[in-house]
Amino acid sequence: MRVRVVLAAALVVIAVPLVNPSAARAAKPKPKGPGAHPWTERIRDASRYLRARSGSASFAVVDERGRIHGYRRAVQYSSASLVKAMLLVAYLRRGDVRRRRLHGSERGLLGPMIRISDNDAATAIYGRVGPRGLSRLARRAGMRRFVPNPVWGGSQVTARDQARFFFRIRALVPKRHRSYALGLLRRVVPAQRWGIPRSKPAGWRIHFKGGWVPDDDGWRVHQAALLRQGHRKLAIAVLTRGSPSLGYGADTIAGVTARLLRGYR
Repeated sequence: MRVRVVLAAALVVIAVPLVNPSAARAAKPKPKGPGAHPWTERIRDASRYLRARSGSASFAVVDERGRIHGYRRAVQYSSASLVKAMLLVAYLRRGDVRRRRLHGSERGLLGPMIRISDNDAATAIYGRVGPRGLSRLARRAGMRRFVPNPVWGGSQVTARDQARFFFRIRALVPKRHRSYALGLLRRVVPAQRWGIPRSKPAGWRIHFKGGWVPDDDGWRVHQAALLRQGHRKLAIAVLTRGSPSLGYGADTIAGVTARLLRGYR
């Protein structure tokens, strides 16, 4: 009887498969959801990439939980055409505009200002909004370091403020004009769809605006965007200066975005 018990116990031990610890870890399902993305690691990768690029740059991300991550995110830059997204929202929020249909003449300015980045249209809209209108919008959006300028392209912006603005942009636009405004920011012409749009995750919709201008120390090239998938959303802003060319700055923005959103689901 004792021999049978010993043999049975031995058979049980032999029947138990050996488990490779590394295989067990690999088989463990990866966490999912907005809090699962390794932002700390991704911020480190994007920052390391920027330090090897010419010029200087900053970036900020507002994740799906509303938390802000970034690198040099409070550094101020001249906005160039990036401020045109703010001009669009500030105009649509005007008391004499927010509750009525837009006239054809207004659409004739707002559309080109966003979709092809028309400067004359931006100047006309800025004449109606003014520095005070931009400042009111900035306060409403929670932007802490925005400084308007008599010349719209000279307004001072930061990556943190622009990411925060785009994260909240849908709520900032009056309901009557929301679809119109987001539609413009989604239908920017193909020639200007560099940077963030090139690196967005599959299945996500993007609403964005870029800005670029040559300066004494090289090109200033900026971009900010709202990314949406159903009820999910996040925002990114990348600001650069001292790039050798517009294309180089656009590649820098795409490189930062690709590293931030690698593996994003």
